[in-house]
Amino acid sequence: MKKIEAIVRHYKLDEVKSALTEAGVQGMTVSEVRGFGRQRGHKEMYRGAEYTVDFVPKVKIELAVADDLLQTAIETILRVARTGQVGDGKIFVTNLAEVVRIRTGETGAGAI
Repeated sequence: MKKIEAIVRHYKLDEVKSALTEAGVQGMTVSEVRGFGRQRGHKEMYRGAEYTVDFVPKVKIELAVADDLLQTAIETILRVARTGQVGDGKIFVTNLAEVVRIRTGETGAGAI
């Protein structure tokens, strides 16, 4: 089992969600996050004053998937979230030692 964390642009969220659902991913958690990478923020004008926005708003999608669904999920996120511009985001994959469904106590891949 793997945990996928994908940081994507806000306006790509619905497309990514739909594509992952079609690809067989059963659930996800979505959080609004702020950060910077190579984009290093941007400058904006507000009431005639210029200021720097250091942290760019993004959306973080978290998924728990079985090993056999990992590549499909990654390829789906890449295909749908990519615009080709700086700031498209990142995908992080980590191993999950255990998953437990609280309602039933079911563990392992069946709990996903």
